[in-house]
Amino acid sequence: MRTTVDLADDVAAAVERARRERGLGLSEAVNDLVRAGLLPREPRRPVDPPSYEMGPARIDYSNIGEVLDLLDAEEGWGLGGAGSDR
Repeated sequence: MRTTVDLADDVAAAVERARRERGLGLSEAVNDLVRAGLLPREPRRPVDPPSYEMGPARIDYSNIGEVLDLLDAEEGWGLGGAGSDR
């Protein structure tokens, strides 16, 4: 089948790279890449990161402003306070 398609710059670069690396013609490279993209993929396994019980919070974080003030007071923890590079 003959058709005209507009390829994005990154796709055109991938096609050209495949042509050079494998010694293919344009149509053959496009067909190979499309076929590879249409292959079924194995489903990804869900990520289950470990979690740890940290105990009760040692600060009241219901007021984010107070929490940020507390962090600014700590050396190197602030978002613009003492010890920051801002």
